[in-house]
Amino acid sequence: MMANTAVRDTAILFRRRLLHLAAYPSMTLMLIGMPLIFMFLFVYVFGGTMGAGIAGMHLSAATSRSQYLRYIFPAIIVMTVAATAQGTAIGISMDMTRGIVDRLRTLPIARSAVLTAHALGALVQTVISTVVVLAIALVLGYRTSAGLGSWVLIVLVTLAFSLALTWLTIGLGLAARTVETASNTPMFLTLLPFLSSGFVPTDSMGPFLRFVAQNQPFTPIVDSLRGLLDGHTPSTSTLVAAFAWCAGICLLSFLWSTRLYARRSATVAA
Repeated sequence: MMANTAVRDTAILFRRRLLHLAAYPSMTLMLIGMPLIFMFLFVYVFGGTMGAGIAGMHLSAATSRSQYLRYIFPAIIVMTVAATAQGTAIGISMDMTRGIVDRLRTLPIARSAVLTAHALGALVQTVISTVVVLAIALVLGYRTSAGLGSWVLIVLVTLAFSLALTWLTIGLGLAARTVETASNTPMFLTLLPFLSSGFVPTDSMGPFLRFVAQNQPFTPIVDSLRGLLDGHTPSTSTLVAAFAWCAGICLLSFLWSTRLYARRSATVAA
């Protein structure tokens, strides 16, 4: 009976989150603005040189840009997921600081429903943002060789990564005392792709940066997406590392978030 109540309450609050997304589409567009700016910047400003360098051959500027777009697009997906997760931190912080959660606590609803609804809403927002970014990349000339099986894995990796970052940013939003702080603390998530294999091969980096790039979560996720989008099955170790990072971040962030939420609720009640 309690499980049915939790599902019902989550569905109601999830609908509220979807109504917010529909009422403020500019928020979603703003969040995907940065990944799009970086995609245009790296393709049209740096793409001619970077694409030829990665390919290791002399190519025309147009071909080099096309090659580089294909190389960096997985990193653009990762940045899109990170930017959307940043919006989740802002949303949960707004609910906490503006008294929305306090009002919800006066109602007979499941305590888990508030955070779970935010997490589900973030997944929907991630799907919308990723589809928009993919559509724009296709207009720019991006092409993929992924088959049906590869696309299933691409969706699973993207959703797993989104869920992990969503719970992480929910925790960051709960820990922030102001909305401004909540909008700033997740910024490191949009910078980590630059210290991964997202824009250049890790072999081209210095020893210290190469070690950092090869041992942080974004690299196996980017490598997995790149291989799948290119129509090549990534190594088992790369896929396992990608899902292991996602599972670890998601579990630890979920435990942290629920603990913070319980503590903040208890403080308000007192």
